[in-house]
Amino acid sequence: MTTTADLVSSASAKIGAFGSAYYFVPETGAVAQEHGLDIFRLYFLGRGGVLGNVEPSVVAAAFGYFEPGLIEKMWITAQKRSSLSPREAGTLYFEVCGEFGRRNFANVDNLQAFCDAAEKVSNAVDPAGLALYAGLSVEPLAEDLPARAMQLIAVLREFKGGVHLMSVVTSGLSPKIAHGVRRPDFWQAFGYSAESLPTGTDEEQRVLDQADELTARLITPVYGVLTESEGDALEAGLTAMGAAMPENASIQLDKNPAKNARM
Repeated sequence: MTTTADLVSSASAKIGAFGSAYYFVPETGAVAQEHGLDIFRLYFLGRGGVLGNVEPSVVAAAFGYFEPGLIEKMWITAQKRSSLSPREAGTLYFEVCGEFGRRNFANVDNLQAFCDAAEKVSNAVDPAGLALYAGLSVEPLAEDLPARAMQLIAVLREFKGGVHLMSVVTSGLSPKIAHGVRRPDFWQAFGYSAESLPTGTDEEQRVLDQADELTARLITPVYGVLTESEGDALEAGLTAMGAAMPENASIQLDKNPAKNARM
């Protein structure tokens, strides 16, 4: 019998990987160009746009791990280059997410059961403290199943991401240090200078491990609303959609939004 903890461990890993799959694919870049943006400025304005017309520091607080100056540059210049308001960009980005699902999941079976289970999980979330999740979760979902499934994955990704950010802060580790310890290869891509990369002490790693454990404890009860058959449907849907993912569907931050920000 699969436990809720097992489901969380397996499903949340897939959701974390798949939920960003539409960010930097060529089709998203084409949409960005239609609105006078590059793919990275659409990422910042689109993902952060669900927060509304806020100051860059608010976006930086919600994103957590980026160097605030990078977010300020991208947020401000994106609005100058495009006629989109942040809220319009947020809606557009969610539609781009759905289009990714339409392109790739049209032949995936049993998406209705997946969507039912994923929506049940999302409906069980208390959005307190989860700004990006709260903003994205109120966007209307697509009616067709391939698009709806991808959008739900993105919503649940913001759920776990927000909980993990809170867990990092609660554990006493700054998000900046947590990012450097966990993803040193992406340090400069997130806007930081090479010389400022933290060494990653044993204590910092221990605290980050504690934050991971706290994240799992906090999200497990939410997934616990699913019956065993619903959990199986969630896992089966994720596995099937993973098999249908295109090869270029991955975060390509090695293309470096920090370099792009100088444009």
